[in-house]
Amino acid sequence: MKKIIVAIDGFSSTGKSTLAKQLAKRLGYTYIDSGAMYRAITLYFLRHEIALTDKTQIKNAIEKITLHFENNEICLNDENVEKEIRSMEISNLVSEVSALEDVRTFAVAQQQKIGKKKGLVMDGRDIGTTVFPNAELKIYLHANEKTRTQRRFDEMKIKNSLITLDEVRDNLKHRDLIDSTREISPLKKADDAIVLDNSELTMEEQLEISFNWVMDLKNSN
Repeated sequence: MKKIIVAIDGFSSTGKSTLAKQLAKRLGYTYIDSGAMYRAITLYFLRHEIALTDKTQIKNAIEKITLHFENNEICLNDENVEKEIRSMEISNLVSEVSALEDVRTFAVAQQQKIGKKKGLVMDGRDIGTTVFPNAELKIYLHANEKTRTQRRFDEMKIKNSLITLDEVRDNLKHRDLIDSTREISPLKKADDAIVLDNSELTMEEQLEISFNWVMDLKNSN
């Protein structure tokens, strides 16, 4: 069967990465976590104290960054940084970094290069609108605030036992605002995207729904 690109967009903690990983595995496709790419860039900026208001520093830093995935885990300049990029420190800054024009230009070019061979599931915030506007299937993932907050809290609690539900909720609201109002590639639903509200769905249920959408699309061509 002809391979396609599946683009999954949505706000933080809607379960994009979980669905994308599972769907890619079931289809035998490549999975790319675009958010991990921006988190890795953010980590580099933090480590090297890059000022987000200094365009020269930003440009010079980007030229020194290489990104690739090994077993679905992000590597920054050949260092596996999958654990480091999931900290609250990175979460608090990644939306600001990913809103920078030079950063987005760099990351989108990397993502589009990976997608040339198709057979790809990628999740993020502008995959169906900017990175792959011609993707054969676009899914816009949605979950209510309560569900999203609890999901992120459960994830972060394992790494930081002192974190509170209010801290997580505030972080999500902060990121939502930046992601949806940034000048470059703001998060929005593509006109031809299918909305999947998984607030009350299990992981197995949302996977089955998405997989059936892919099969319906393939069988109709």
